[in-house]
Amino acid sequence: MSAGAIVAIPVRGIGEVRTGDRLDDLIVAALRKSGERLRAGDILALKHKVVAKAEGCTRKLAEVKPSARALRWARKWKHDAKLAEVALQDARRVVRAGHGVLITETRHGFVCANSGVDLSNVDGGETAVLLPADADASARRIHAALKRKTGLHIPVIVADSFGRPWREGLTEAAIGVAGMSALHDFRGRRDPHGYQLHATAEAVADELACLAGLVCGKLQRTPACIIRGFAYKKGRGSSRELVRPRERDLFR
Repeated sequence: MSAGAIVAIPVRGIGEVRTGDRLDDLIVAALRKSGERLRAGDILALKHKVVAKAEGCTRKLAEVKPSARALRWARKWKHDAKLAEVALQDARRVVRAGHGVLITETRHGFVCANSGVDLSNVDGGETAVLLPADADASARRIHAALKRKTGLHIPVIVADSFGRPWREGLTEAAIGVAGMSALHDFRGRRDPHGYQLHATAEAVADELACLAGLVCGKLQRTPACIIRGFAYKKGRGSSRELVRPRERDLFR
């Protein structure tokens, strides 16, 4: 783990991302324009929306026909029936529904509000952005492309904002990981007092995603940042490492 300073550098100037754009090209160009460059040991964190937009994971709400279930939900909670329909279509199942919130399990295995479907930072509410079809695969593609361009091993984290049991507010979570381990497992090691750890597995990819969230913000049009100074573990990491199996999940 890192003993020194960890720095997060916003990548500005990427601009509006459209279907078919190559994010690696946009990122390298934005860095070059700002006078910054990727260095050995850097990690790239990306907001999931630019990944989803580039891959065409969007739905025009005008083209959505709400089901009876979505209409009932929308009438009860005064919500948008079309948005509810998109969330239901993208859900493996509904985990909880109440207080105007749909908590769903996505086809990826994530448990989150509205299947991760969102209208913010798109086009004013006409288009919904879905989660990438496979954000781990997206991260691997960008990781490989950056390796070809720079010759560097740059781990990639794709992040989205999730709510949490017990706590108010949103934090970032890693929904795609490539080039590094997502968990740092301390189990079996001893603390400075000699106690053997039994349950400590640190979700480092989520923690780095949160750091990126603070730097990128919600309204700054900055969908990426470089994290520098963190001693990650190389590996074939995956966001699947961070999804607790259902049989061990007290909330499912």
